[in-house]
Amino acid sequence: MATEGRKFKNFTEWFDELLLNSRIADPRYPVKGFIVYLENGKYVMECVRRKLEEKLEKDGHKPMLFPIVATEENFSKEAEHIKGFRQEVFSITRGEEGSSLILRPTSETIIYPMFSIWIKSYADLPFKVHQSCEIYRYETKATRPLLRVREIPWNEAHTVHESPEDAERQFKTAIRIYSEVLEELGIAFLLLKRPDFDKFAGADYSVAFDTWNPDGKVNQVATVHNLGTNFSRVFEILFERRDGGKEYGWQLCYGMGYSRVLAAIIAHHGDDVGPCFPPEVAPIQVVIVPIPFKGNEEEVINYSREILNKVREKYRVILDDRKDVTPGEKFYHWERMGVPIRLEVGPKEVASQTITLMRRDLRERLTVKIEELEKTINKIIVEMPKIFLAKSRQILGKMIIDSYTLEEAAEAIENKKIVRACWCGNIECADFIKTRVGGEIRGYRYDIHEEPFSNCVSCRKNSRYVIYIARAY
Repeated sequence: MATEGRKFKNFTEWFDELLLNSRIADPRYPVKGFIVYLENGKYVMECVRRKLEEKLEKDGHKPMLFPIVATEENFSKEAEHIKGFRQEVFSITRGEEGSSLILRPTSETIIYPMFSIWIKSYADLPFKVHQSCEIYRYETKATRPLLRVREIPWNEAHTVHESPEDAERQFKTAIRIYSEVLEELGIAFLLLKRPDFDKFAGADYSVAFDTWNPDGKVNQVATVHNLGTNFSRVFEILFERRDGGKEYGWQLCYGMGYSRVLAAIIAHHGDDVGPCFPPEVAPIQVVIVPIPFKGNEEEVINYSREILNKVREKYRVILDDRKDVTPGEKFYHWERMGVPIRLEVGPKEVASQTITLMRRDLRERLTVKIEELEKTINKIIVEMPKIFLAKSRQILGKMIIDSYTLEEAAEAIENKKIVRACWCGNIECADFIKTRVGGEIRGYRYDIHEEPFSNCVSCRKNSRYVIYIARAY
């Protein structure tokens, strides 16, 4: 029986092997920070993309696709924004009329010049668009496949609103949409409001979805930013009010990284053999493995094909009838490919008109009558993400350790934990915590209010916030 020991003992080794063996991605592309997404990784990300886009479009976001480049002039317009991204940009040095162009590290400075053309009146608002695309950031830290790459597949949404109240309502809607996507994939997360020194460049405030990782680091899979009128003032996104006056639009932007969500699915649900994909996004949902004995090969294969015909219209299913591979080797192969449900068919099943079903999440075998098969598979497909989510939340809860001193916090970080501590709000204390503890302040809870339970972990003065400290990708 497969266990999950390896991913907690040596995550890097486990993860790197899995990416290749399970056909997720190949990091051996000869440009640092760029990877090739293989068939299983690409399929899962495509399912996540469709899932997210469906929810965004149901909420009124229009799908668009903007150019990949910004002019240096537009990129430089918002002072805080350029300060935050200047070190991360890729430039095309031979641009129009000799000027350089910027490959988008994010798209505010590409999209907002168009908003200023399109938006003229309160009747145009709220204005909501989204795009799935790649962004490019010159990561100076060590790159990691899926988690820290220089070409990032993601979805970004941008909205303009008539009032700060309407913008805040949309902010909460964006939080809900992202929460639904992640929870339906069985991913637990901390919803954290970033401290001002770590908010998105140019935003009034930022909220991030941090998921746990087996090595104790956190994986930021999505963020939501309230931009206020900071960008609309720079890019002249003005609208005529209902009373005839002019006003700048209130804006939001938010994004979800597809490769990071893929990494979270693998890290949360995988075991020593390989990934276990939630059925909704699994490239293959069901594999049928015949187990013939000598003399009854034909009847086992025929019964397996009968089962295939029964389930193939509703599920992504494959019949592995290879003759030169043992059943045990087939079991291992398809578990390594992340298939969540396996159907085993031998002479016993033929005689009793049953199927032995192995569900990967609980690693348990069930005997199912053929007439009950479809109902049983449906039940498992509904149950599995809920089981994944409950387990993921349980692990996250165990990873969070309350710390009252810097020494306790440093020990917890060294032991691959996420620290919960108290902070006075002083930037000098934040810097000192990062230096002494070895992790950074990720923020404080956005979804619930937590009362400080001690003095500041750094200066010992009165605390204002309960914060979460962790290493991060």
